[in-house]
Amino acid sequence: MHPTSPASPEIADLPLAGIRVLDVASYIAAPVAATMLADFGADVIKIEPPGGDGYRNLHGLPGMPIGDRDYAWQVDNRSKRGICLDLGCPQGQQVLHRLLADADVLVTNFPAPVRQKLQLRHEDLAPLNPRLIYASLTAFGETGPEAAKTGFDSTALWARTGLMDLVKPDPDAAPARSLPGMGDHPTGVSLLAAILMGLYNRERTGKGGHVSTSLVANGVWMNAFYAQAQLSQAEIPIRPHRDQAPNALANHYRCGDDRWFILALLNEDRQAGPFFNAVDRADLLSDPRFSDTPSRRRNALALTQILDQMFASKPWDYWRQRLEQEGITFGVVGKLADINDDPQMRHAGAVIDMADAADGQTIGSPLFMNGSGKRPPLPAPKIGQHSREILTEIGFDTATIESLLAAGVVEETR
Repeated sequence: MHPTSPASPEIADLPLAGIRVLDVASYIAAPVAATMLADFGADVIKIEPPGGDGYRNLHGLPGMPIGDRDYAWQVDNRSKRGICLDLGCPQGQQVLHRLLADADVLVTNFPAPVRQKLQLRHEDLAPLNPRLIYASLTAFGETGPEAAKTGFDSTALWARTGLMDLVKPDPDAAPARSLPGMGDHPTGVSLLAAILMGLYNRERTGKGGHVSTSLVANGVWMNAFYAQAQLSQAEIPIRPHRDQAPNALANHYRCGDDRWFILALLNEDRQAGPFFNAVDRADLLSDPRFSDTPSRRRNALALTQILDQMFASKPWDYWRQRLEQEGITFGVVGKLADINDDPQMRHAGAVIDMADAADGQTIGSPLFMNGSGKRPPLPAPKIGQHSREILTEIGFDTATIESLLAAGVVEETR
């Protein structure tokens, strides 16, 4: 725990205040673990290479949402301090080692060959700080024939683990593409859990250690229902098109205003009656095709067709109110535009205000602790924004700082 980590009074009482984290990682999954540590009060120092993290440019690629702000960088690196440092030279290593002396956690997702080249492996750094929690994230794990292989969540988590193939809308459709960062963010939560476990173990033993996770392990975990079925030699059915769904009361439907929603009557024996009452079709329970659960399953196609016509007759808001009155489990198929005006998103902490109202809103991390809030989120650092400040903190004098800047070992925002 770093005694001089900068903390305002409201941060000093947060559960991770005083913890110093070195974020020596790029893109998404590993950095967001550090972001969540920052949310709960940790002092996170983002260490970028000369020119900055390549993730800063991702939002500008073809097909990405177009906007004036670097939204991806802001959400995944908020509340961090930034230093731009060349770890490929001896002077850069010297700076890293100074930072490391008082660090509690180091997070990295550099591939094994890069870690070796930059002397950034656990075995390189642990002797310099035996209490360090070294947290690494890989695409395919720390050992094995693919340990050094690079990957993103789209390749290692989504495609490799069966998810990409299983969620396509019908058996003949092309595999379904993932959204940017869709698997990275939950993987970051896994890495956060590993880090906290490491810190807890350090409290018990006084020793640091190496914790890790991988994209492929998280992908299989996300797909555990089907993956375990495969390992158990179960027969895996082909997921049919919605028109052929085996359960009409666990299907999705389009309303008259073109909004979709999904029903989830998993306890059908108990919920079927209230459902048919809610939609004013109690008469269907008298139809021998739909009078009980086995019959409804045998005639799922006919029931789906009836419900398709029924739900298409009125707008979503009408059906939402009817289903809510009977306590039916359902979910609207949300659209991004809904997030702006969804009050429950704010009550759930999914959407939060930035510390400065002028900076707008951001996405909240999905962890909460009763009795403890989170740090009001600050903007993500500009390239080298805090380089001079951080170097001063760890004991470099002005002349040395100027020489590091002049040599390009360190960069700062101009």
